[in-house]
Amino acid sequence: MTSSLPPPAPTRMSERRVAIFGAVLTAIGPISMAISTPAMPEMVNAFGTTEATIKLSLSFYFGGFAVAQLLAGPASDTFGRRKATLAFMAIYLLGALISVFATSVEALLIGRLIQGIGASVGVTVARAIVRDLFVGAEAARIMNLVGIMVAIGPAMGPTIGGLSLSAFGWESVFVLMVLFGIGIIGSVFFLLKETTVPDRSRIRPTRLIAAYRETLSEPRFLTTALILGGSVGALYAQSTMLPFVLIGAVGLTPTQFGLSMLMQSGAYFGGSLVLKQASGRIGATGAVRIGLALIGFGALLMFSWNNLLPATLISIMGPVAICTFGLAFITPQVVTMALAPFPHIAGSASAIMGFIQMSFGFAGGVAAAALGSPVFAFSIVIPAMELIAIAGYFGYLALNRQR
Repeated sequence: MTSSLPPPAPTRMSERRVAIFGAVLTAIGPISMAISTPAMPEMVNAFGTTEATIKLSLSFYFGGFAVAQLLAGPASDTFGRRKATLAFMAIYLLGALISVFATSVEALLIGRLIQGIGASVGVTVARAIVRDLFVGAEAARIMNLVGIMVAIGPAMGPTIGGLSLSAFGWESVFVLMVLFGIGIIGSVFFLLKETTVPDRSRIRPTRLIAAYRETLSEPRFLTTALILGGSVGALYAQSTMLPFVLIGAVGLTPTQFGLSMLMQSGAYFGGSLVLKQASGRIGATGAVRIGLALIGFGALLMFSWNNLLPATLISIMGPVAICTFGLAFITPQVVTMALAPFPHIAGSASAIMGFIQMSFGFAGGVAAAALGSPVFAFSIVIPAMELIAIAGYFGYLALNRQR
């Protein structure tokens, strides 16, 4: 005799717990990039290879991260947020272990690809969990709290990576990622509650195609994804450039590079704190407009300073800090705007959004490599991506006026 019990109802967690888990899961991707960046110049020597080849380690990571999100999102809708997160984090852990014991650059590239596949679950599930439990102003408030806490990890990532590199060598940065993966798996297993009702039918190819078609046929989603693709993608793209700009062109040591990256993550942290205090007065629309204005100003400085004057720490990181401060203003609001129409396929919609962001980051890194000079590429590619984000917002406004 078989029983057909209904699936358990999703559990509503507190705002604080959702924000903490959202921060931890969202931080997987940035931390896995940030910790390793100070070691990239040393890995060139360790593997007897070229800068371009070592840059491919980030490109492989980006590629795995971007494409796998298209599976991670639907998997979390199909099997539940917890099971999907545990499975993908096990993949992440495998990739980190391969990277630790890599004896050739080919093995390192494979390890980073696998890590990217595993890490793809983080931002996808984090946003889906918020959408499962909260909407509107509540969701934006939690996303802002996530942003505040996320800033702490990437802020310390390059610093910790630089110190670890100086003390123990390049392998130690991947040991840190192994420990990070183990910690997240334990936290998810014991503390994360399921927030959606799993639906096995969503993994069918026809359902997947229908979910992605529904998402991509919504013009307002596409314009909001363009805003995040340009602005967040610029953050990802510049992570492939800054080690070679600041260490190679400006002349910083790996430890100094790690400390200098506090300007970027500290700006995001500061922007999130200011937004938390000011959001009631300026509203969602005001926050996005202020953020995009700062991004545009930072992009203009980035282009002009580094094409007219010699590259210095301030000419590089000053505009980066301004853009990142502005990014903190737009991210919570734009993510909420983008996912609002899709409560029934939040995981799939979040996956498409993440795929677009990472694809922009990957394309920006490829464009920078094609331009050659790290400083010149940085001063051209990143401002262009920030302008794409601003254009996306004007497209969103135009669509709203037509309604």
